[in-house]
Amino acid sequence: MLQKKSNRSRLTTEMSTGSMADIAFLLLIFFLVTTTIQVEKGILHQLPPWTEEEPPEAEKNDRNMFVVLINANDQLLVEGQQMKVDNLKEKSKRFIDNRGKRDDLSDSPDEAVISLQNDRGTSYDMYIQVQNELKAAYNEVRDEWAMQQYGRKMDNLPGPKQDSVKDEYPMKLSEAEPKQTAN
Repeated sequence: MLQKKSNRSRLTTEMSTGSMADIAFLLLIFFLVTTTIQVEKGILHQLPPWTEEEPPEAEKNDRNMFVVLINANDQLLVEGQQMKVDNLKEKSKRFIDNRGKRDDLSDSPDEAVISLQNDRGTSYDMYIQVQNELKAAYNEVRDEWAMQQYGRKMDNLPGPKQDSVKDEYPMKLSEAEPKQTAN
């Protein structure tokens, strides 16, 4: 008996790998263009240069120290009195720009130091609000002085004049290490 051979020819299917690479590249470009990358936000601070030596003890008159405390319940205590965040900027401005007029406020803007201390349980939102109010106080007294001296706000002044405004009202914000007071 004779066996019949199969006449079927084997079909091989080949895919073009060149076009696959093109498609993969296009998908990569698509995802790079459409994906949003979260940018971390924070508070911009210029830190002093690191040194190995201990800082000298600063002798400050109590009237030149403006103490701001934030507890774990996000309550603000300013100079021993409870206060709303909305009132912090105005009180800070009076302290910074007193120039020795009142005995309970700073001698001069150069001597004025704002001491900020918060609890470890303080919310980040409250911390940011307080920071913003304190910086806004400095920015406003600087702008007011720049308007008196130069007729323009500080941001609109050339570099050397901006430096003179900053020298007149140096931002002295002392931030103490957070404490754990609430359990």
